[in-house]
Amino acid sequence: MPNDSVEIPAAGLPWQWPEAQWRAIVNKVRAGRSLLPDSWPGGARVAVALSFDSDHESTTLRMGESSPGKLSQGEYSSRVGVRRIVRLLDKYDIRATFFVPAVCAMLHPEEQRHLAGAGHEIGIHGWIHERNSELPPADERELQMRAADVLEKISGVRPVGIRTPSWDFSQHTLAISREMGLLYDSSLMGDDDPYEILEDGVATGIVELPVEWIKDDAVYFNMDRLSGLRPHTAPSAVLEIFKAEFDGAYRESGLFVLTMHPHFIGHRSRMAMLDELVRYIRSHTGVWFATHAQVAQYCKDKASPALVAP
Repeated sequence: MPNDSVEIPAAGLPWQWPEAQWRAIVNKVRAGRSLLPDSWPGGARVAVALSFDSDHESTTLRMGESSPGKLSQGEYSSRVGVRRIVRLLDKYDIRATFFVPAVCAMLHPEEQRHLAGAGHEIGIHGWIHERNSELPPADERELQMRAADVLEKISGVRPVGIRTPSWDFSQHTLAISREMGLLYDSSLMGDDDPYEILEDGVATGIVELPVEWIKDDAVYFNMDRLSGLRPHTAPSAVLEIFKAEFDGAYRESGLFVLTMHPHFIGHRSRMAMLDELVRYIRSHTGVWFATHAQVAQYCKDKASPALVAP
C-alpha cells in the first residue's frame, strides 16, 4: 500500500532539516522511467493531446464568492466557449479530453453527455476546483472519489484519468489515485514526455502525461481586474510559442500536451489562433491526435516490462 506518512514539516526552517527529512519530501512523488514509446500508432512521429479544463463557474464558487459578474465568465465558458471548441474539433475530426469539476458537470450535464457521445474524454478535475494542498487528506479523498462518481453518472463513462485543479498535487493525491485504480495523471511537470510515477521510490503503474505552464493558455490570457495580473498576450505571440513547443515535440518524436480553458480560448480571436495552430500541426506528416486516455493506454501497453497495477 502507498506510504502516506511523509508530511511537510509544521515547524523548523528548511536549512535546519536533517537529510532524511528533505529526501523523504523530495522522493514522495517523483518521475520514474520514461514511457515514451519507440513509435506512435500507425508509425506517427508525434502524439498530440489537446485538453480543455472546463472550469466554468467553479473558479468563482471555490473562493466562496457569489459575484454575478465573475460567474458570468464561467457561464460564457459553457454557453459559448465549449460550443466553439466542439465545432473546431468536429471540423478537423479530432477527439480531445475535457477535465471537468463535478460541480460544473452538475450545472451543465447535457454538455458532458454531448462530449462523451461525440467520443471526447471526460476526466476528473476536482469537485469544485478546490485547492488540494489545503484539504485534510480525508476530505481530498472523499471529494476526488465523489467527483469520479458524479462524472460517471452524468456522462455514462467512468473517468480513468485526473488533472488536479490548478495542478495542485498534494502529498496524498497519488495515493488516492492509486486507490481508485486510475490509468493516468496529467498534473505534474517532471518531463516533456510520458513517464511512470514513483511514490516513495516505488513504481506505481500510473502514467504521467506531463503539463507545463508554457503550454497553458491561462498564463497568457488570464486577467484579474482588481490586481496587476493583466497579461492579455496577443494571440499571435501565443501561437508562436505553441508552434515552437509542437516543433520540438515533432523533432524528438515526443508528446505535445496543450492545456486550454473554454473561458479563455473560446473567444473569437483566440479560437482563430487555435484553428491556425491545428492547421499548422496537421500540415505535418505523421501526427496522431488522441485523447489523454488513448495516449496513456498506448504508452502503458508498449511499456516493457508491463506496468504494475496502480
